[in-house]
Amino acid sequence: MSASGLVRVIEGQADRLAANLLFKVRNSTRTREYAKVPEEDLRARVYDVYRHLGDWLSGKSDPELERRYSDIGACRAEQGVPVAELMWVMVYTKETLWEFLVEQSVPERPFEVFGEMELLRLLDQFFDRALCYAAEGHERVRQEMRPTYIH
Repeated sequence: MSASGLVRVIEGQADRLAANLLFKVRNSTRTREYAKVPEEDLRARVYDVYRHLGDWLSGKSDPELERRYSDIGACRAEQGVPVAELMWVMVYTKETLWEFLVEQSVPERPFEVFGEMELLRLLDQFFDRALCYAAEGHERVRQEMRPTYIH
């Protein structure tokens, strides 16, 4: 299957992928504070990643990616979710996608292998940047929440 074909399959399975991710998050000892995040909020955010993956990989600008993930990081900081847990959920988001791709992908022709390699490169770039932007947003809010001491 071509890379664009895989992206369409991913987008078509966004509900299933989001449900798999929510199960991981709710059952992981590494993401206990995510109990503070309303289920519908988390579901909507991860569904959006999977459902609009093609847009994120090909059309959305880096400033838009920065704004979106900085906002997610800021929101999680305001909810009292530690930055490490935010990072784990983003890693789980990527892992859920990888597991699905392994399940779906059986390249039939050499050019499909190269297409899939390009897709994997784009996914890595997307998730690496999203992680950094989310951490920056989280840190910004944590700095703002720090009490200031007057001497």
